[in-house]
Amino acid sequence: CWRCETQVTQRELEQWFFKITDYAEDLLSGHEILKEGWPERVIVMQKNWIGRSTGLVVNFKVADTGENFPIFTTRPDTIYGVTFMVIAPEHPFLDRIKDSKVKEFIKRIKEQSLVDRLSEEKEKEGIDTGIKIINPFNGDIVPLYVGNFVLMEYGTGAIMAVPAHDTRDFAFAKKYGIPIKLVIDNPSTPIDVSAMNDAYVEDGICVNSGPFTGITNKEAIEAISDYAEKEGIGYRKVNYRLKDWLISRQRYWGCPIPIVYCEKCGAQPVPYDALPVVLPVDVDFHGDSRSPLTMMPEFYETNCPQCGGKAKRETDTMDTFVDSSWYFAKFTSPHSKEIFDFDEVNYWTPVDQYIGGIEHACMHLLYARFFTMVLNDLGILQYREPFTRLLTQGMVIKDGAKMSKSKGNIVDPDDIIDKYGADTVRLFMLFAAPPEKDLDWSDKGVEGCYRFINRVWRIVQKYSDYYTSYSLDNVVLDPVLKNLRGEIHRTVKAVTHDIENRMQFNTAIARMMELVNALYQVNEELIQTDAGKMVVSELFDKLLPMLGPFVPHVAEELWELLGHKNFILDEPWPEFQEELTAKDEIEVVFQINGKIRSKRNVPADITKEEMERVALDDDRIKEMIAGKTVKKVIVVPGKLVNVVI
Repeated sequence: CWRCETQVTQRELEQWFFKITDYAEDLLSGHEILKEGWPERVIVMQKNWIGRSTGLVVNFKVADTGENFPIFTTRPDTIYGVTFMVIAPEHPFLDRIKDSKVKEFIKRIKEQSLVDRLSEEKEKEGIDTGIKIINPFNGDIVPLYVGNFVLMEYGTGAIMAVPAHDTRDFAFAKKYGIPIKLVIDNPSTPIDVSAMNDAYVEDGICVNSGPFTGITNKEAIEAISDYAEKEGIGYRKVNYRLKDWLISRQRYWGCPIPIVYCEKCGAQPVPYDALPVVLPVDVDFHGDSRSPLTMMPEFYETNCPQCGGKAKRETDTMDTFVDSSWYFAKFTSPHSKEIFDFDEVNYWTPVDQYIGGIEHACMHLLYARFFTMVLNDLGILQYREPFTRLLTQGMVIKDGAKMSKSKGNIVDPDDIIDKYGADTVRLFMLFAAPPEKDLDWSDKGVEGCYRFINRVWRIVQKYSDYYTSYSLDNVVLDPVLKNLRGEIHRTVKAVTHDIENRMQFNTAIARMMELVNALYQVNEELIQTDAGKMVVSELFDKLLPMLGPFVPHVAEELWELLGHKNFILDEPWPEFQEELTAKDEIEVVFQINGKIRSKRNVPADITKEEMERVALDDDRIKEMIAGKTVKKVIVVPGKLVNVVI
């Protein structure tokens, strides 16, 4: 135990489960719906957690008794190479074991944590049970080992071992002197079993495989599966790593499980009209690990809803993930007497945007999807997926490690705010990295954001006297002002897209920085003109509301400085004119052998042929290719020209 260091032992308990395995295929197929709005990483994690695999259940036989000894394998092509079997120490089959050494080994392995047993670094160990198993394909009689690397939770709790074609089995066989039998050979370089240093895990040709010798192992997978089903010694099966959801918790805090136990009628559900079962509040925790509910007859003593006789209420409570699996739907109508106000829940859900940590990928998010599918099947909800879009935020990293008090690498926000202001801290954390990536804390980055805020402050103050009402629809603008106005509308378009569709706040901020830079580059005399004042006014009207969510205090102050009486918070989001977002000119680069040697602004609608001509006429390019043979010219329209010499 991590608290008191007492040895932890496993016990078998009768507990309650939700049969989430019945929804394994629904959970997998739902990823097709989610792939547009969920991170691929989360979908992959869920798929691996569910762990769908197609294979063959084969009924081996126990030599002494003739009883079936089923195993699940995804590699039936190797079944003729089985030289031993391995069973999980928790398997009830082992209750028959009498050998004290084997029983002591089983006890010791059971005391190990599953993390240790599954660790790649953990030594794979086992012990021969003395029981023999018969391979139904070739009649080979092989030993049955108990192994620390086989878990009861997957497949049948027992495996066939083929050391010639599995690295783990190979190491185990070498350790315990178990024979190795080759059944898949390398077609280009035949394998000498006695010279093998590791398992052969590539595809090849079946050998020593009875009637399947000579075909490829890929063909053998289907052929052997067909044979097993025809002969009645096995059957195809889809298996899942996902196990049913154990919801029982031996503790006070949680929703009571609405079951009562009657000696006459057995386990009975609490009637619907008697729900919910409410936790008692006058509780004595006794200062130990036992749930106080088990010591409260006033709670657990009740009557059977079926026969009316004496019964005992379930004292286990539910896993708290049960509550978090549907709260988002209940939040839409918290005071409704029914489970939901259906008009409200159908209006507000499914959730448009969910933000949470990546650590929830395979528990909370999976359970919430399961709950929603069940409620949909019951006709309670109209949708099957609860969260349309998902953002998993990253962590803050400092000095190469996650920022935390325990590591002593935290930054006191009060100190930073006192020096730079709250808006600077906000801006830096949104600008330093995309929200789904880890953020490396940088004092220089904070200073850079502080300088940007000051640049905005200075330029708005400088031109605040020029702020005016405007109508630019029929105004003929100087080329510089025309380009600046285009930049305004391109920025609004890009920032809107980055926030609304991509949740990429860092690139949105970068675009606004570029717009501020563009304003600084315009000559002040041009801004002092009537047209210049109108363009700058439009720029402020669109820039400040966009900055508002990022630097709200500064944005509000500058909005007031421009003479507005309302809060910028109440301003509508800026709009852009699509026709103004198109560039009259674009910058293209000229390369020689892939290295940039020159740049040029060219018309946005320039043709591929014209781009090549402009590149070859460029003074620097002409100078560098003089006297050399041009082998070819590669043109990427609108981007670059690469001259290969």
